[in-house]
Amino acid sequence: MDQTALDLARFQFAFTISAHIIFPAFSIGLASYLAVLEALWLKTGDGLYLRVFNYWLRIFAVVFGMGVVSGIVMSYQIGTNWSVFSDKAGPVIGPLMGYEVLTAFFLEAGFLGVMLFGLNKVGPRLHFLATLMVAGGTLLSAFWILSVNSWMHTPAGFATNDQGQYVPVDWWAVIFNPSFPYRLVHMVLAAYLTTAFVVGAVGAFHLLRDKASRPALLMFSMALWMAACVTPLQIAAGDLHGLNTLQHQPMKIAAMEGHYETQAGAPLHLFGWPDNAAEKVHGAISIPKLGSWILAHDANATIKGLKEWPKADWPNTPLVFWSFRIMVGIGFAMLGIGLWSLWARFRGGLAQAHWLQRASVVMGPAGFGAVLAGWITTEAGRQPYTVYGLLRTADSVAPIAVEAVTASLTAFVIVYFAVFGAGTFYILRMMAAPPTAESTGAETDKPLRAAGTTPGPAQAEPTSTRRT
Repeated sequence: MDQTALDLARFQFAFTISAHIIFPAFSIGLASYLAVLEALWLKTGDGLYLRVFNYWLRIFAVVFGMGVVSGIVMSYQIGTNWSVFSDKAGPVIGPLMGYEVLTAFFLEAGFLGVMLFGLNKVGPRLHFLATLMVAGGTLLSAFWILSVNSWMHTPAGFATNDQGQYVPVDWWAVIFNPSFPYRLVHMVLAAYLTTAFVVGAVGAFHLLRDKASRPALLMFSMALWMAACVTPLQIAAGDLHGLNTLQHQPMKIAAMEGHYETQAGAPLHLFGWPDNAAEKVHGAISIPKLGSWILAHDANATIKGLKEWPKADWPNTPLVFWSFRIMVGIGFAMLGIGLWSLWARFRGGLAQAHWLQRASVVMGPAGFGAVLAGWITTEAGRQPYTVYGLLRTADSVAPIAVEAVTASLTAFVIVYFAVFGAGTFYILRMMAAPPTAESTGAETDKPLRAAGTTPGPAQAEPTSTRRT
């Protein structure tokens, strides 16, 4: 296999999956946010929740569609550029991907139309059921996709047949492989934080333009409660995920931490530049023994270095090292915003916290950056394997010509930037529109009246907060 063709095939898959993953990360969190908003509307009768619901429902529809379109490409690439991988791992990953379509995607698709267009047709409670089904479908999709990906990192419950294929012998062990619970929790929390910071940024943006906007203040407040509560949970989940990775993929941990030598009381390299050729970290700024304490919760624990494994098996250490630090750095910045919001609430409220609002606007895309950095850490750290310890990436690729993969990669880059660039621009335009009754396309109390419920006083908004 030509090395250039292999590198181009890897880059093509990395490019398309990076473009894809930001949409499911957003739609998973946004679907759950919509379910919470509709539940609060049904419980309180306050039309403010419905106004915010309708505002984000339009955005969700576009994000969901872009996620579906960008995801379809992945299946084709696995069958074309990576046909050897498909042949060997297909008996395991094929059924899991099929379950994702038959359960999660069908559930989402079956109720999506009701969620988008059925509020005045089926009534609020049945519509809420549809919203719950769509939200549950996004989580179920994450369940199956993360099970597939986790099995590729920590394969279990399989045997090898005479054709060299990996065949399942214990589906429970396949699905709930050793790293799956940690990856699932880590990814779902990442999706919720990604959504929270986008919603918070949009709310802050409109508050800076109109400090009396009740919908904007509601978005901003709910998003920052999520940031303050979920970010510590995500840090704890990341720590548990790291312990699991140390047990099952210690070479990846060595690359993430820039450890070349096995040592007790390993330091934490805050910054530096790992050099696989020189087998050292240049310009390292380190804290003694903190690496062992974080990784093993023991300051004197022995941590294996990369030299414990053949050099041919080492991943791209600088890439893994720095993508991990970007992810962690963004995580602590999110924690800072969450703590800042608690202080602002204590000091008088979020509506007057103008510097917090400005910082939240800047942090709007942070979740996407953290997701991409975390995904790079995970996938680049697994190299040179597609199925960790079993099937090398160089042995997984199809016998493709350099010219063919170059042409397809060029086409993907052009089409993705055109289509998804236009889609992203449209989403940003919708976010820039103020969350007025006109922008949501419905009067705030109309659905409750249609259902035969008399709106209560909570639905009436002060005239000063309305915008025409």
